[in-house]
Amino acid sequence: MKFKSLFTATTLAAAMCLPMSLSAADDYPNKPIEFIVPWGPGGGSDLLMRLVGKHLEAELGQAIPIINMPGASGTIGLREASRRSNDGYTITQIHEGLLIAHHSGVTELNWDDFDVVSMMTSDNSVIVVNADTGWETLDDMLEAVTERPGHYRMGVTLGGIPHLWAVQFEQSTGTQFGYVGYEGTGERMRALAGGHITVAIEDYFSARAFVENGDMNVLAAATSERIPELPDTPTLQELGHDLEFLVTRGIVLPKGAPESIIATLESALENVANSEAFKTDIENVGGTVRYLNRQDYIDYLERNDEFVENNAHHLD
Repeated sequence: MKFKSLFTATTLAAAMCLPMSLSAADDYPNKPIEFIVPWGPGGGSDLLMRLVGKHLEAELGQAIPIINMPGASGTIGLREASRRSNDGYTITQIHEGLLIAHHSGVTELNWDDFDVVSMMTSDNSVIVVNADTGWETLDDMLEAVTERPGHYRMGVTLGGIPHLWAVQFEQSTGTQFGYVGYEGTGERMRALAGGHITVAIEDYFSARAFVENGDMNVLAAATSERIPELPDTPTLQELGHDLEFLVTRGIVLPKGAPESIIATLESALENVANSEAFKTDIENVGGTVRYLNRQDYIDYLERNDEFVENNAHHLD
């Protein structure tokens, strides 16, 4: 009898000492999941991630409130997310800008300071020029820029993703542009439409109204396949340049989350990505569903991180 009592007490004590995260993971999620979007309301990340959150809510059966925390190239919100509990009740979003911010010294955080779950979306980028140039094809532009290195101005976000794209484009085409820095896409598009700059690499959704108004010409799609809205516009790869300019957005967690929680989110996000309703919602705001599972997304981030590290000196 004493032995049985001792065994029961010992077993109970051992069970009580199990990590809380292990037991909490069994019925995950059982409360709202806060989604920190490290950018301001109304931008691309905010619009796309609100749609991810909406569809993920339906998939998991729990509320997913969006918390915008903009600032310092997205690193303020990511810093806050990295400090949160790793119990799965905080998620956040990263894109290639974090890799650039890390290797340019803006933040010590990088993608591997989080637990990666999955990639969800990407933008459809294009090479777009002021219509007054008269350039109708990429060859038209390359011929003119080659003849006058540094003369034509490309709009970028200095130290950001568009800046890195510009470097890649110059390396591939053997051209040289003068860079003009703008903080946001809207400001850059207005400058291009007004002729203050000559060319930009931009997502088509942001440029579409200017293209339809005749203020800009699209010379090439910077995507792996032709953009459905621009069926006659060739991709850079079709034109002989092994380039694809993507802003991809994926979901990550504070480091150290239980494996079962990561797997639950990965499975739920895969279901979301395969939903026709989600695809329609994303396309309606100018994005594309681009799902990668955890391992494939890690592989993608590792490759891009290496490229950014090797080319960060071009962004000084």
